[in-house]
Amino acid sequence: MPADVQHTLAGSATLEGTSLHTGEKVTLTLKPAPEGHGFKFRRIDLPDQPFIAADVDKVQTVERATTLAEGSVKVHTVEHVLSALTGMGVDNALIEMNANEPPIGDGSSKPFVELIKKAGIAAQTAPRKTWEIREPIHLETGDGTLITIVPSKTFRVSVTNVGPDGRFTQYFSTEVTPEKYEKEIAPARTFVYYEDVKPLLEKGLIKGGSLESAVVIRGNEVMSKEALRFTNEFARHKALDVIGDLILSGKRILGHVIAVKPGHGPNTKMAATLKGEYSRMRSMIPPFSIPKGETVLDIHDVLKILPHRYPFLLVDRVVDFEGDTKCTGVKNVTMNEPFFPGHFPDHPIMPGVLQLEAMAQVSSVLMLRKPENAGKIGYFMSADDVKWRRPVLPGDTLFIEAEVIKIRGSIGQTRCKCLVNGEVVSEGELKFALMDR
Repeated sequence: MPADVQHTLAGSATLEGTSLHTGEKVTLTLKPAPEGHGFKFRRIDLPDQPFIAADVDKVQTVERATTLAEGSVKVHTVEHVLSALTGMGVDNALIEMNANEPPIGDGSSKPFVELIKKAGIAAQTAPRKTWEIREPIHLETGDGTLITIVPSKTFRVSVTNVGPDGRFTQYFSTEVTPEKYEKEIAPARTFVYYEDVKPLLEKGLIKGGSLESAVVIRGNEVMSKEALRFTNEFARHKALDVIGDLILSGKRILGHVIAVKPGHGPNTKMAATLKGEYSRMRSMIPPFSIPKGETVLDIHDVLKILPHRYPFLLVDRVVDFEGDTKCTGVKNVTMNEPFFPGHFPDHPIMPGVLQLEAMAQVSSVLMLRKPENAGKIGYFMSADDVKWRRPVLPGDTLFIEAEVIKIRGSIGQTRCKCLVNGEVVSEGELKFALMDR
């Protein structure tokens, strides 16, 4: 699967079973969702079939599981299905349930991985937004939990599980890819210590628990319907939970998550920290409102919109807007341009590819005019039907016209032309993506 675009499910798939904590029978259906949708739960058993976004701001309780709430509507134990969707490379999905908790299955996320594979995964058009962690982010709790995220060019998790009195201390580390997630993380089952079972039952939890849906640890012995699937199965399941909880931040990350004694409480606190840090980073981009009416953007305004700088800024000003679909930029071509000494020095002409780049820059200004695109950056994707009709010489004033012909999500397509003295000197159709800086 291409990792640079968003993905959703190719179809719908349904799973039936018993929920862990409430013990209720439940039917869960995974469905496709549009670009930018993220993950949302829908309680189809309730009037109006309300939605709950998989957002850390919706986290209500984190005792033995992560619970989301929107008003009086709740969904419990969301981490396994969210972990499976994230680990398998899905960005957008609707999760419908006719109860308040997904089926527990065998206590792992393997049933959800199989459900995702049954539905299939489909690439979408919009770019996938992945936040590359540039500075360490650290969280420490009073009970010995440590979670640190350090810079990495991949998404990686390293988890140390520490049980009571140091029992079953285990370590697991891996890069998270769909292939590795399915084989090395998804099969790891949830577990509980025997001494915690009675208190959990007294709190009305794990009503649907059994040795078929969890591993029970009694002393130094393991009680299970089957042998451990991995020698470090508990650390792997903790990694599974970390992946499912952190995606509540709303952002996929490139970073190395190092967690010692993680749990749903610290995991969701880190998700909240990630969301806050991302918002802080985005706020560092100075706001600039591109006018809606007729106006001229001078070079200072252009510099606030485009990231380009000398010698590659090829727009001196924007002199006209026609609604949200057309605009005209100007480039004054002088003999002092840095490309003339090396590009046909005895017969200086402006390189055609730079005219094409000027078209792309004006197109970016046009697309960035939309409020939802403020602060983003335009990346060139393709050029079609490009034609150069006559040379552009020192002293020419290049008028660059751009018109939007198609927009789908953050992918824009424009038709452009460059004119000198009212004559077309070059033209083409451009496609580019708008992404976060």
